[in-house]
Amino acid sequence: MARKAYATEEIIKHLRTMEIERAKGKSMEEVARSVGVHAVTLAKWKREYGGLQLDQAKRLKELEKENGRLKRIIADQALDNSIMKEALSGNY
Repeated sequence: MARKAYATEEIIKHLRTMEIERAKGKSMEEVARSVGVHAVTLAKWKREYGGLQLDQAKRLKELEKENGRLKRIIADQALDNSIMKEALSGNY
């Protein structure tokens, strides 16, 4: 079965729905069924996006993407440095 990729806005909307329904006394499984995801997925989302507002969650995703890009740049630079050291030492 194919998984649906939820947008950040949808996740936060589902979390707000979960909070409202849980305040009304529904169980986590009932809330998950009404939202259309598994209870474990809701718990995972709550752990990741728990107290975030929509703009904060978007900023978090942007920062994670930028962090990944910068890590790749550093890895490439470290590889280039390693190649240069090896070439300068004459061990090629």
